[in-house]
Amino acid sequence: MNILVTGATGFIGREVLLHLAKAGHKITVLTRDPKTAPVKVPVNCRFFQWDSSLLQPPEEAFEGIDGVVHLAGENIIGRWTKSRKTEIKRSRVLSTHHLVEAFKKLEKKPEVFICASGIGIYGDRQAVELDDTASVGDGFLSELCQAWEEEALKAETLGIRTVPFRIGVVLGRRGGAFKMMSPPFRLGLGGRIADGEQWMSWIHVTDLARMVVHVLDQKTVSGPVNAVSSQPIQNGKFSKLLGKVLKRPAFIPVPRFVVKLVLGEASSVVLGSLKVLPRKIEQSGFQFNFPDPESALGDLCQEVTQEFRMEMWVPWSQEKVFNFFSDAGNLERITPPHLSFNVLRHSTPEMTEGTRINYRLKLHGFPICWQSLITDWRPPERFSDFQVVGPYWMWYHTHEFVEKDGGTLIIDRATYRVPFWVFGDVLGAGFIKKDLEKIFLYRREIIAEMMKA
Repeated sequence: MNILVTGATGFIGREVLLHLAKAGHKITVLTRDPKTAPVKVPVNCRFFQWDSSLLQPPEEAFEGIDGVVHLAGENIIGRWTKSRKTEIKRSRVLSTHHLVEAFKKLEKKPEVFICASGIGIYGDRQAVELDDTASVGDGFLSELCQAWEEEALKAETLGIRTVPFRIGVVLGRRGGAFKMMSPPFRLGLGGRIADGEQWMSWIHVTDLARMVVHVLDQKTVSGPVNAVSSQPIQNGKFSKLLGKVLKRPAFIPVPRFVVKLVLGEASSVVLGSLKVLPRKIEQSGFQFNFPDPESALGDLCQEVTQEFRMEMWVPWSQEKVFNFFSDAGNLERITPPHLSFNVLRHSTPEMTEGTRINYRLKLHGFPICWQSLITDWRPPERFSDFQVVGPYWMWYHTHEFVEKDGGTLIIDRATYRVPFWVFGDVLGAGFIKKDLEKIFLYRREIIAEMMKA
């Protein structure tokens, strides 16, 4: 299928793109900034510019589209000032309205429309079990989600199968709730929130992305779906379990008044109690990879590396592309000038398994010596470089080259760890990610120019 995605550069969006690509779908992305988006998403896509809260999307973006996955929306975490509430509502409700209005103008309409929503639609329901047919609640989040879904479900009148995803707390290494709670727990400073009795309905980000792919394929699924795991858990038990998995104490509670003082009205997101069950999606045959908190946290806590991934297609042959990247001298040509990158020497006349390459560069004005070891040498398909000496605690960069559509798909996948343990992750990871995006954006532009047909 040809799938159009909004919110693709976000935490959930990036994971959804990976699973869509893995399932063989072709992807088009609507984004505010199509110039920088290619280094913020992990797979090769078509890009079209769209300001989701102001304008209808361009009609040409829908050419050949079979399904739409709408994930765009302002983050709800943080104090809800009057202006922020307006922006949150506009980014979700108005953007959905613009999409449905665009559908009306299409001669060939998409077959399916998946639109993000939230379990906040149920309000604060304590320990009441809530399936997909439960009544809605009250409060800002509930009213927001009701308006959101009302706009989305207008697509049904156009003959489009519409599925609002009522998403719970999404757990993943690279964003969402787990990324925020992980540092204090890793330091042994974690604990329950308030009395810890509130129910938390969660889902592993991998399962959420798999659920999107499942619903695209399962034509019998329509209407609201609870996108949560099958085993909700109370906050206090979750906190103890997270401490246990990390092998850290978890006995420092966050008092209710502190949460309210910091977040104000938005404290309802973490103090509210929702015990939501995914009955409809389970009845459709979906099976969770991470159905319980133990398996989810076991997966999320097993590594603390960061990852950068980018893909681009070029019209050169696989062998020609491999030969270009396996020439160390070409690294200087595709690296931004401000890094003052120089190859000093390499241990073999030509790059091969076991070659050591020494570089010199500057990062924010500081001189850096770097030595890479070439591993996983499989011409013309792939090779990797492993940092032996350099600024990272660990750096492993895989260059993969795949024949596709008469050219070559270049896949860069860098796995790395920053220095200074938790403090480096919290303080430095964001800056490093932005640096990598700038470096690879420059690299992408130069390669596209050099390797054009």
